[in-house]
Amino acid sequence: MKKTRIFLLVLVIVMVTSVFAGCGKSVNSANDTETGSSNQANTEQKEIKSASEYGVTLNKNSVVFTDARGKKVTIKKNPKRVICLYNSYLDIWDSCGGKVIGRVEEAEEKPVKNAESAQVVGTPGSPSLEKILALKPDLVIATDEFKNQAAMVPVLEQNNIQVIALANTYLKDYYMTLRLFSGITGKEDLYKKYLTKVKKNVDKIITEAPKNKKYKILIIFATAKGITVRNSNSMLGEMLKDLHTVNVSDTEADSSEAKVFSMEKIIQENPDFIFVQAMGSDKEKIMEKLKEDVENNPAWSSLDAVKNKRYIILPKDLYLYKPNARYAEAYEGLAKILYPDVFNKAN
Repeated sequence: MKKTRIFLLVLVIVMVTSVFAGCGKSVNSANDTETGSSNQANTEQKEIKSASEYGVTLNKNSVVFTDARGKKVTIKKNPKRVICLYNSYLDIWDSCGGKVIGRVEEAEEKPVKNAESAQVVGTPGSPSLEKILALKPDLVIATDEFKNQAAMVPVLEQNNIQVIALANTYLKDYYMTLRLFSGITGKEDLYKKYLTKVKKNVDKIITEAPKNKKYKILIIFATAKGITVRNSNSMLGEMLKDLHTVNVSDTEADSSEAKVFSMEKIIQENPDFIFVQAMGSDKEKIMEKLKEDVENNPAWSSLDAVKNKRYIILPKDLYLYKPNARYAEAYEGLAKILYPDVFNKAN
């Protein structure tokens, strides 16, 4: 009897010990699960954070960004029926592996071969809403540079069509657009390829450009209808500012990009370099307007830039249209004009 009691007591102790051991294991398992969940959440958070660049956030099936209207927009990845209404964006979309079913008329200086078979839906300044809707797109890429496109954006959205409405003036805008488009197409390798190449080379050119010259420059924007000047709040203006020049138009109180051409002001400032952007297909008429409003003025030949042959009409493909993947080439071209002793040595 006594032995039986001892046996039962030992059995109870073993059972109780097993229960506590099991509870301990359960608690530890629960702790492991919580720790695992916490680690997973931290990892996911890090992934989300690393996927946010240039104001663009990449999610598993979508991309989020703020458009030219200041509106937060979510675009689904891998759209199948895309229409692009701006050739500079079409160039970037193509470089990111994107395809289009529709486009606007292209400039001969900036063709996109992979989009030649796409249906033309009008011009950049006047795209046809009817033609766009007829193609039943799931994504339309537009710009805020043209009023007709800006007015079309809400109409497209009302028709349940995704719209990317962008502003693209500066180099950082190119980086942002590259990040956005490559995120949508899922071509991370192409994003890294173009970003690394452009950024590295542009930064190198800016660093090597002399900072002590402070050349005064003037940007003339010429069309067949009129002549204006551009300040640093423009694509070309930013590039020249990055190369440590002083834009004589920046001294005016008006901060808008385009300014009225004033020969009196130009003579007073006497710039070291004058750069011309010519916009329009009729080059002959543009040159006639330039002579009529600018070159025929008796005081024109007295300017230092003219006397020293630093009056330069720039090529459209790099300095009127967005250079995009050729930004480094555009910066280098200007650097060679401004600082030939530095950039023409071994290049």
